[in-house]
Amino acid sequence: MLPTPSTSHVDVNLVYEPAEDSFLFLDTLSSVAESSFLKERFGHDPQRRKRDVQSPSPLIVEVGVGSGVILGFLTAHARHILGRNDVLSVGVDVSRPACQASRDTVHLACQAASNESGWFFTSLNADLTSVIRPGTVDVLICNPPYVPTAEVTHTLDIRTQAAKISNNGEEQNPIAEEVNLISLSYAGGTDGMEVTNRLLEQLPTALDSKRGVAYILLCNQNRPDEVVQRIRQWGADWTVHVVGRSGKHGGWEKLQILRICRGGQPAS
Repeated sequence: MLPTPSTSHVDVNLVYEPAEDSFLFLDTLSSVAESSFLKERFGHDPQRRKRDVQSPSPLIVEVGVGSGVILGFLTAHARHILGRNDVLSVGVDVSRPACQASRDTVHLACQAASNESGWFFTSLNADLTSVIRPGTVDVLICNPPYVPTAEVTHTLDIRTQAAKISNNGEEQNPIAEEVNLISLSYAGGTDGMEVTNRLLEQLPTALDSKRGVAYILLCNQNRPDEVVQRIRQWGADWTVHVVGRSGKHGGWEKLQILRICRGGQPAS
């Protein structure tokens, strides 16, 4: 079993604490079936490539990087999971505390893994794929805010509220700010899909046109069967498979991970 990155330094009052959904990602990405898929797609195969053509170094992007436990795991164990360690990883999150926490998590994980790890660039404070050059992402990971809620919290709302309080000379309630920041990680709006729907719209543009692949987590109330059917309507060259499932029924919160890409073999 591959070691899980330490997140003991993460302030769980401000940043989402790794939970069942996070660990489902770790188990799925390191499974024999999914590691074989990724190695075939990105790994160096001396029999097939004969060293005359070397594929470009893969770019891994986690959208909504949170604590960094997933990105840290995949980057630190790049050689084991992707068959190569010349990978570059980047995190993206709308929460500034999450960006800082994830930087520390991934750096520590890569230091512990030594020669097995890839290269971590940084975590960027931004919305979804807005700061990523189109067509450059090889592996996109997203554990989105998937809980159905009345509304979605936006960082602009938090910052605007904080600015108004500051300008009025009032003391800001730190507990309220913490609740707002944490809600960024779970509040998914209608059907828990408002953020995920926006990301799905960006996938065809963000992913590398030939080898880009995305892993996105859904829960039962996200209506995953409808999501799968919608993706299949993108065109015959797109494939979508369920590659990870939680073994528990946590009320309505049974989880699954979709693998979305152009081409690709069925999940085992």
